Amino acid sequence: MLTRFFEAIGRFVIRRFEEFGTMVLLYVDTLKQLRHMPRMRHVLDQMSRLGVDSLLIVSLTLLFTGVVLTLQTANELIKYGAQSTVGAIIAIGIGRELGPVLVGVVCAGRVGSAITAEIATMKVTEQIDALRVMAVSPTDYLIIPRMLACKIVVPILTVFGDVIGVLGGYITAVYYSGISSFTFMHSIHTFVDLYDLTGGMIKAIFFGNVIAVLGCYYGLHCPDGAAGVGRATTQTVVTSIIVIFILNALLTFLIY
Repeated sequence: MLTRFFEAIGRFVIRRFEEFGTMVLLYVDTLKQLRHMPRMRHVLDQMSRLGVDSLLIVSLTLLFTGVVLTLQTANELIKYGAQSTVGAIIAIGIGRELGPVLVGVVCAGRVGSAITAEIATMKVTEQIDALRVMAVSPTDYLIIPRMLACKIVVPILTVFGDVIGVLGGYITAVYYSGISSFTFMHSIHTFVDLYDLTGGMIKAIFFGNVIAVLGCYYGLHCPDGAAGVGRATTQTVVTSIIVIFILNALLTFLIY
């Protein structure tokens, strides 16, 4: 019994290392292909599909996050006469942590699943094999546009989400908690540094890479059949969210 238990653990660890090694090789191969000029039309198309179409859900997520965060903190700070720090706390909390993490999670659910489903469907229907027959590199045609798009749109969405989140906090603080607009904005100008926002953007770049690599990997290694597409999509979302949380903790130690 104990032997089988450790054998199962060993097989699980070996499979995870094999997956990680394959992902690294895929990423390295993608970087090598970037020596050639990518198809900008495909990159812009993916940026539109993956980025612009995600604006609404990112806006709603960060708007209500700013509202709730302000509701939870403003009244408590007012009790202790610290209302002059509300704006800074909201801006720093969203800029450093909540903005990039929530955008990463939202993009993992929407963007990562879309990448995996599309590539996995092409694999199941043998379209990727057809590309190889026509001497077209799947990496150049499929992976690079999606990876570049994720690297670009996730940081942009993070900046957009930060602004919307702070706006939600501003509306709540001024029109519900009774904090003056000058006090809210002055605290941001006084306590918030540019690095509080750029640090979040650095995190977002890493999160964009994670989402793109995992989405493409699970799409290319999708099991055959419609059920395989569903499993690959689920694996992408779950794994991306877990990796984003782990990576966020590591980057927070390194950046701040």
